[in-house]
Formats: sequence, C-alpha cells, structure tokens
Amino acid sequence: MGVRGHLQNNRGITYLALMFSIVLIGISVSAAARQWSFMVQREKEADLMAKGIEIQNALALYSAAMKIGRIMPTEMYPQSLVELTRTPKPYLRRVYQDPMGGGDWEYMRAPTGGIMGVRSKSKAKPIKERDFPLAVRHFEGRKTYRDWMFQHPNPSSLSMLMPPMMGLAPGNMPMQPGAPGPVPGTPPPPGAVRNP
Repeated sequence: MGVRGHLQNNRGITYLALMFSIVLIGISVSAAARQWSFMVQREKEADLMAKGIEIQNALALYSAAMKIGRIMPTEMYPQSLVELTRTPKPYLRRVYQDPMGGGDWEYMRAPTGGIMGVRSKSKAKPIKERDFPLAVRHFEGRKTYRDWMFQHPNPSSLSMLMPPMMGLAPGNMPMQPGAPGPVPGTPPPPGAVRNP
C-alpha cells in the first residue's frame, strides 16, 4: 500500500508539473504572438505613412503644375491615381494599395471633381499618436487609421504657410507702412508690441 501510494503521489506531481509547463508554454506563445502582431502593425503603419505622404505630395505637385498659366488658380485634381503615374512627367512612382487593408484606398473627392486625397479603410487604433512628420502633424489625436487623411491641401501644410506670429494677440498685429497708427500720447493696449 505504501509503494502504491508513493507511485500515485509521484504521478500526481508529474501531472502537476506537466500542466504547469503547458500553461507556461501557452503564456509564452501568447506573448510572442502579441509581440509579433505589434511588430507587423508597426511596419504596416510606417508603410501607410510613407505611401500616404507620397500620394499627398504627388497631388500637390499635380495641382501646382495644372494651375500654371490659368486665370483662375483653383486647385486641380486627377480623376484617378493612375493619372499621377503617367509619363512624360509622373508625379507618383506607381499606384499603391492601402497597406493596412491590402485593398484600394478610400478616395476623398473634391467638390469640383477629382481625387483630393486618400485614406485607409482600416478602423484599427494607430500605434503612433504624436510626433508626426510636419506634412501630417495634424494626425495627432486621431483615433483610427481611417482618420489619417492624406490630402491636398491639408491642415498641416496650411499652418506651415501661415505660421502664428509669436507674442501677438489678435487685434495687436504690427502696422503696415503708411497705415494709421495709434494717436500720440495714448497708452498702447495691453500686450501691444511697441516699435523702438
């Protein structure tokens, strides 16, 4: 009876050790799968950023070239991304697929016609949330990849063209030469810039 009990006790310990090993292997495999999934998403996200910015720049160059010599300098857009790849002057190396979904982009149509931008169809949460390149710094705070709109014109490029004037409150803009100035002897409003 003592030997049989000892053997059953050893089997129980072996069984527990085996179960513990299986649990540890499961946890390790799960952690590795999560890490792999994170790395794949990060690579796709970087690819999305690079291709989206390239398309955005191609749209800006296309519009600028189409406006040359026109009386009304409104933005001009291609009817398809294929137009951006045509020779003799291609603006885009090739028509890319959406890296996040692998299919076509969702096109953003201009009110006047044509494609003014693209965005991913993916509603996944981005890994990158801040410190975006200047061309797309307006992506900060966006909740999904679908919210990353690569378009021309875009909020980031507009803010680069018109930088805020440091230290000036609204209504206290510097005077243009020849513009009427303040009446001599009156104190300037608070926060106004004094001319030396």
